[in-house]
Amino acid sequence: MALITFTSDFGLEDYYVPAVKAKMLSINPQLIIVDITHQLGLYDIAHASFVLRAVYNDFPKGSVHLVALNSTSAQTDGFIGIKLNEHIFIGPNNGVLSMLADHDPGIIVKFSNAHLKESTFPTKDILAPIAAKVASGAAIHDFGGPLQSIRKVMSRQFKASKKEIVGYVLRVDHYGNLITNIPKEVFDKLNPGRFVIEFGRETLDTLQHSYHEVEPGDCFAFFNSLGLLEIGINHGHGSNLLGLRYDSPVYIQFEN
Repeated sequence: MALITFTSDFGLEDYYVPAVKAKMLSINPQLIIVDITHQLGLYDIAHASFVLRAVYNDFPKGSVHLVALNSTSAQTDGFIGIKLNEHIFIGPNNGVLSMLADHDPGIIVKFSNAHLKESTFPTKDILAPIAAKVASGAAIHDFGGPLQSIRKVMSRQFKASKKEIVGYVLRVDHYGNLITNIPKEVFDKLNPGRFVIEFGRETLDTLQHSYHEVEPGDCFAFFNSLGLLEIGINHGHGSNLLGLRYDSPVYIQFEN
């Protein structure tokens, strides 16, 4: 299946997204191109990696994922292709692809000068043709040589002990709900049966299964479909009302 996903911070008001798609379709009109999002925060590597990490494994193995974010920045060290969990990612070497998993990619290829060109729009002129050709059957090795490691961006890690878990907000979603980096599997292993979740000035000692198990205006906490602790306010913008943002701490205290 010649399937490409496309993720960017281009927005939808300009010609950038259709121009990239047109380039790929001009190479192979049979491509299936799926938009993940083009509404990423501008230059927001953490947002991009969170969205991609949350959904890429739901696509068929062998899918090609085109990532366009901060591609012309001085912090971008060329362009790369990686193979991770039987998926191919093509994008800038600026750290965004380093946060997709807790382990290094199995294959890393830095695209060679033969496939690069001077461009103010490298996603269209460099990355789109490579993505289209890889989705059509070419190997990423056809476009460059092996790279020992990619530029890395380190994300906040939770800390856990028998007494507590200290985590951080990874993402404030469209509704103002706060998704943390506290995983359910760690909570389940440590939970003695009684606990208190502390965030901002609020505390909770029970978990829900959905948003609507509490009254409108009340706080909720549950482990979401990603297996991560999510907190917020039913029918309210939790981030604004609780005063929490990206990287805000969240605590779970265990009571023996």
